[in-house]
Amino acid sequence: MSTGADTDRTEAEPTDPESSARNVCLRLLTARPRSRAELAGALARKGVADEVAARVLDRLGEVGLVDDAAYADLVVRSGHRHRSMGRRALSAELRRRGVDDDTVGEAVATIDPSEEEQTARQLVERKLRAMSGLDDATRVRRLAGMLARRGYPQGMAYRVVREALRELGSDAELVDPEHLT
Repeated sequence: MSTGADTDRTEAEPTDPESSARNVCLRLLTARPRSRAELAGALARKGVADEVAARVLDRLGEVGLVDDAAYADLVVRSGHRHRSMGRRALSAELRRRGVDDDTVGEAVATIDPSEEEQTARQLVERKLRAMSGLDDATRVRRLAGMLARRGYPQGMAYRVVREALRELGSDAELVDPEHLT
């Protein structure tokens, strides 16, 4: 004899491999957008056969739920605006999430170089306030290091830091850029 609870469990947990795989993907996509590679990895960890995973991911792509180009654009916009990440760090983040190099390149190319530099300036200005008691060499090293960790190019980092220090009346141009690494 079957109870109501048994019937609910059967309906909630489909035995069809494609339905199970689709439910795994939809649950993951409910939390946040994901790349096709992230979803494929999750399905592999759940033991879903490759051909079933491919069919499910293809179908989710057809209906617009899995789109690596849109996903990459979202990660780039969000990472740059909210986490102040530079192009290099954003590229690494997308590659880590399984997005192919061409898609990564297209997404990262949407960041305007002047906007990237402005974001670097804002980061430096914010951090510089707390470094008033430090000598110029230490400030340059720490600020340029912070920008490098966030994916900004070394030349831009050094120039932005030097200009910010110069605005404070410092002789930062005397600091050797070789000390940044």
